[in-house]
Amino acid sequence: MTTKTSQPAGGALLISEMKEFASFPKATQRYIRRSLDVAFGRTDPLDIWARDEIEAASIGAQARFYKQLDHLRLQVPDDSGLDMIEPFLGMLVTLAAFDLGQERLANFAAFRFLYERLLGAGVRPWLPAAFCAAAALPHLHPERRRLLLQSISESAATAPGWSTREAVFWPEWVEKVDIAAAA
Repeated sequence: MTTKTSQPAGGALLISEMKEFASFPKATQRYIRRSLDVAFGRTDPLDIWARDEIEAASIGAQARFYKQLDHLRLQVPDDSGLDMIEPFLGMLVTLAAFDLGQERLANFAAFRFLYERLLGAGVRPWLPAAFCAAAALPHLHPERRRLLLQSISESAATAPGWSTREAVFWPEWVEKVDIAAAA
């Protein structure tokens, strides 16, 4: 567990983000950690996360999609000006469609958790629209689309404002410790 900034994180805030992460299914936790490794080059994702050829191919595709993240971070609109929506939201929906298509982000909360870290706090106002657009695309099975779209609460979809506070908890891979060898 690390924090992104060099300043110490508020304990209550850090713990609430850790609890939120712990509430996700194990596959979701794994996908979020893997995604952050791919996005920020924290480790060699293929070495740590690829369990087979299919997963290696998925990580390779994810790396190609995630090359857009640096550009996307620079494109986050400061306000709701319609002139900035097309280049930003189109790319964001494409990335979201890829991630939702991997079937590891089961709901809006997990999607939001990941994307707040991938793109920063400034992306929060745009996440409900990107999530709903990506979740409604035909590349997803109709039942999956239904479950994803039902996972976004009315309050998340209609929020009057969003926090500008950056995320403080950044989950990372932790090597398993052999208890018998450690004793």
